Amino acid sequence: MFLLIATLVVTLVLLFLLWRRGWKVIYRILGTLLILFVTRTWLVHGMHMRLELDGSGMMPMVKWGTKEAHFEELEKSRVAPPAAPVVEAPVAAAAPVEAPKPKLSTYWTDFRGPGKAGVYSQMPIITDWPAAGLKQLWKQPIGGGYASFVIAEGRAITIEQRRAKEAVVAYDLLTGRELWVHAYDANFQEAMGGDGPRATPVWYEGLVYSQGAAGDLLVLDAATGALKWSKNILEDNAAHNLQWGMSNTPLIVDDKVIVTPGGAGGKSIVAYNRLTGAAAWRVLDDKAAYTSPMLVTLAGKRQILAVTGTRVVGLEPETGAMQWEFPWKTEYDVNSALPLIVDDTHFFISAGYGHGAALVEVSANAAKSVWQNTKMKNKFNHSVLYNGYIYGFDDSILACINAKTGDLKWKGGRYGFGQLLLAGGYLVVISEKGELVLIKASPDGLQEVSKFAAIDGKTWNSPAISDGYLLVRNTTEMACYRIGK
Repeated sequence: MFLLIATLVVTLVLLFLLWRRGWKVIYRILGTLLILFVTRTWLVHGMHMRLELDGSGMMPMVKWGTKEAHFEELEKSRVAPPAAPVVEAPVAAAAPVEAPKPKLSTYWTDFRGPGKAGVYSQMPIITDWPAAGLKQLWKQPIGGGYASFVIAEGRAITIEQRRAKEAVVAYDLLTGRELWVHAYDANFQEAMGGDGPRATPVWYEGLVYSQGAAGDLLVLDAATGALKWSKNILEDNAAHNLQWGMSNTPLIVDDKVIVTPGGAGGKSIVAYNRLTGAAAWRVLDDKAAYTSPMLVTLAGKRQILAVTGTRVVGLEPETGAMQWEFPWKTEYDVNSALPLIVDDTHFFISAGYGHGAALVEVSANAAKSVWQNTKMKNKFNHSVLYNGYIYGFDDSILACINAKTGDLKWKGGRYGFGQLLLAGGYLVVISEKGELVLIKASPDGLQEVSKFAAIDGKTWNSPAISDGYLLVRNTTEMACYRIGK
């Protein structure tokens, strides 16, 4: 910090002295450019400053340190400490009684939890956070990418970028200790959004289904990380990758795994046998979106709710036959936010880039808009529903709207392009800068209860909660906090 302040002070002094001289304007302009160039060179190469864009794509966010230094730090943190020497005790002592380990569940096994709804209801949460924040169990470096965690049987599983490899990794939930790693050659790079995998894995009946940014679909043993089968869904369906990479969590439906490669010629949405990888069905010609498919029941019918680059569709799970469609074309064909089930016949859908939101009513074979406006524009984050009100990010500002009417109740709270979950009547928000914020879910206005710095750096990854443990991560750090009572 001292070097940064000193650099800025010296730069300002030099510019002040330069413009105080009586030189011609052209020489002062050239001198200014030279000083700024030298300052920039020193910051980038001497102090290892890097700039990343925030969620608006306009504002820079400063990071320090090289990628190489980060990978070295990560690799060093994963090296197990040497075993302590064995010393024989002169007198045999009774074996210590170990405290019983907490029984850990298979609750948070999908992206954003059960039904992808972003709601934690397993146990009450702590709402009177200490000034220093929730109790931290552990914190450590992590590889790059924007995936969240799934948590099952004490394992927290995510996918991350480690040098030129994507790695599906399982961590011990209570200690952060690395349990297994399955790495393979893949290195998706994108200058505006950032490098690394995007899609959160899913856990189902002892298997992990993971999709990388370049389309690598892997099925792994959740206990060991051993590979069961794999294929690249883009190559298998003659599809092209999206600008910001494959971002869709696979969907498990009965004996199938559903993915969205976006291939032409009837290969947009594809079902494989989840145990063998054999193709079960392929449908539609739509360009893929960045939104994960969901299994829902609407109008009394169990169906796959899927968003493509231009519409929302309901598909019959056994065959993929389309039951209904709803046009949803946004700027640049960027649909990233998950739909939100409102009741037995309605879902909410939102998109950024000025597009807005809609409440859609579904019947047996049709879908129509109930209301549509620009009061809520989820760019690449997702909303939650509580007591008839929808809470989410209108671009970078938190907002609340009436689910039935679309009327705006309030808008406020600048947490950047963060992410949120609902737990016990409260919003658990992770800001774009890595702050954890607790907000009362109420239509009466923004009521911020507590806030503390949880992790450092640009944070676009959704939090995850299971058995009272809150996990957060971004492209460089991960941490676990106790939020359950």
